[in-house]
Amino acid sequence: MALAPSLPDPALPPVRVNLFSDTQSRPSPAMRAAMAAAEVGDEQRGEDPTINALCARMATLLGKEAAMFLPSGTMCNEIAILTHCRPGDEILAHEMSHIATSEGGAPWALAGARVVGLPGARGMFEAATLDAALTPRGYRYAAPQTLLAVEQTANFGGGSVWPQAALAAVADLAHRHGLKTHMDGARLLNAVVASGIAAADMAAPFDSVWLDFTKGLGAPIGAVLAGDAAFIDAAWRWKQRLGGAFRQGGIAAAGCLYALDHHVARLAEDHANAARLAEGLAAIPGLAVETPETNLVFFELTNGLPIETLAARLRARGVLISVFGRGRGRAGLHLDITRADVEFAIESFRIAVEDD
Repeated sequence: MALAPSLPDPALPPVRVNLFSDTQSRPSPAMRAAMAAAEVGDEQRGEDPTINALCARMATLLGKEAAMFLPSGTMCNEIAILTHCRPGDEILAHEMSHIATSEGGAPWALAGARVVGLPGARGMFEAATLDAALTPRGYRYAAPQTLLAVEQTANFGGGSVWPQAALAAVADLAHRHGLKTHMDGARLLNAVVASGIAAADMAAPFDSVWLDFTKGLGAPIGAVLAGDAAFIDAAWRWKQRLGGAFRQGGIAAAGCLYALDHHVARLAEDHANAARLAEGLAAIPGLAVETPETNLVFFELTNGLPIETLAARLRARGVLISVFGRGRGRAGLHLDITRADVEFAIESFRIAVEDD
């Protein structure tokens, strides 16, 4: 839903504070060194020791039997859907979930499965909402409902964290109705750091789960999909169909291992910077700011200024944000954003909003 950044304009100053997304984080020199030194091999033959180490570690972290390394989180979502679903099936997820809004219609195009959007505040839905959307098992007039998907954290819900009790409630209801459950864990460790609840506990009610390394964790490539051994074995077939194994992919996996060692606890810094940014923006007349729970700050203009105009004015000062439909903007905090950057961004917002 976010508009993509435009091509570089030589008339504009360089981007000084990149708040477009936490995907804009860059590998640190130490991460690059770890990647350069990685032991590598043929993943297809199970001979890449660094990928093997990452998958074993992630299976333990997420409390699952097995795991598989993939280039991106979207591939994790789609391979999970392809493994869980068949053409004509129905997936239940929040109406603003990533699989429904931001993956090019892949569930429909690749799996032949449609996503039915459930309403709910801050990117989450209640068990009662899910219950109302369930159709009777064996009802021949309706599409088979085979999968429930949740997003932790909920991106378009403001980076909100699903409470553990709510996760358990919707997953238990889905299982009782014969559905499999899937967690889009793109920012799962942000939820872990914000809540103090272990990743394995958050993922426990779900049959499949994945974690992205290219957002707040700062790796240039990589995500890991986890589940029981039978699920990962079946998912490997889809990985093969969609592109096959890595060759010497340990170079990429090493960046992910480095992130697990060095970039998890520091996510709290991003959360603190997001809180400071929200506080500063809320003090600017004409801006309505959502209180962040993690590293994403969403805001709207209340003074009639188009959000696209605000974005252009900020870009002219070297600050980059995301623009969404209906006048909503987002700032993503990440490891390349310092407190000084946050203060510069706040002042830039003030000038841009008051420019009229």
